[in-house]
Amino acid sequence: MNVFWNKIKVSFLFTFFSLGIMAQNKDHMVRIAEVEIIPDYLEQYKAILKEEAEASIRLESGVIAIFPMFQKEHPNQIKILEIYANNEAYQSHLKTPHFLLYKTSTLKMVKSLKLNDLEALDVETMAALFKKYK
Repeated sequence: MNVFWNKIKVSFLFTFFSLGIMAQNKDHMVRIAEVEIIPDYLEQYKAILKEEAEASIRLESGVIAIFPMFQKEHPNQIKILEIYANNEAYQSHLKTPHFLLYKTSTLKMVKSLKLNDLEALDVETMAALFKKYK
């Protein structure tokens, strides 16, 4: 599992280093998805989500980040940072086989879902966010 997360971290860092090109692009789409998982399905859900996030970063040039996290005190409360090059990249992502598999496979596992669309306060700094992360 560490190898998987190392690949995700490397992909995530690479996309943020290359985000300098996109820093001037005001069309990017930033979202935090808040997903509450039925506890009985948590481990199964996490495995499916990890596969989907990795495939999205690896296969989709318009996906800048899909970074799943969970609350320490409430591990069934998942937060997913999503950054797309633009709305078209997001719409394309929704039609990919890996996203459709994730969505259909986890439908019964999700107790609630809230999608929070965000605007960056400092787009120019986005490229430097994870330069210190190792």
